Amino acid sequence: MLYIIGLGLGPKGITQEGLEALKTCKKIYLENYTVDFPYTIGAVKVLAERKIIPADREKVESCEIVDEAKKLDVALLVYGSPLFATTHMTLVNEAKASGIKCKVIYSASVLDAVAETGLQLYKFGKITSIPGWKTNYEPTSFIETIKDNQKINAHSLILVDIGLDFPDALKQLEIAAKDFNLKIDKLIVCQTLGTKTEKIIYRDIEQMREFTGVLKPYCIIIPGKMHFAEEEVLKNFQ
Repeated sequence: MLYIIGLGLGPKGITQEGLEALKTCKKIYLENYTVDFPYTIGAVKVLAERKIIPADREKVESCEIVDEAKKLDVALLVYGSPLFATTHMTLVNEAKASGIKCKVIYSASVLDAVAETGLQLYKFGKITSIPGWKTNYEPTSFIETIKDNQKINAHSLILVDIGLDFPDALKQLEIAAKDFNLKIDKLIVCQTLGTKTEKIIYRDIEQMREFTGVLKPYCIIIPGKMHFAEEEVLKNFQ
């Protein structure tokens, strides 16, 4: 049997159901390529009381884990919510196609935690992400998603590529916005939500340049048209 288990956001975010499932597993993998973990793998080992095997993109996308689940109970631990990344849904489909039982055990994701900003979740538009730019690779299509959201007065949640520091992400955002003639007044930055080091910052985009020590993982929100109740909460983070 294959278990795909969400770890939630903090080191103790896994559910009791998830912990119980781990007790039956002969192998436990930790997907480690989609997020900058805000805590050590050792913290997961303590919770699981078992050996944890890091699983990189090649390991997960090859579906080797599904093949192993034909013979024994196997778990894949995923930061946040287990099906946030499309790769993990591929594992579910592959397991079903192979006649292997698959159980998904959910936990909190960043999509839940951003509600702490005071922004109403149903007013968010399409999610987008900023990839790390490299030589001859500077994609800016994420700006198109933001513009689409702004057309309907929706908030834009921007996820950030693993390893991308905040000053670099902000610089890329400003360059891309200028290329697309997109005016951005204020930003919300949310760092390590659900942990002891969580912080929410709400500032003008120019003031955001002062924040060089934003911890990973973090996300960026460009607010759309806000209700006065949303604005009242956001004032606490200025």
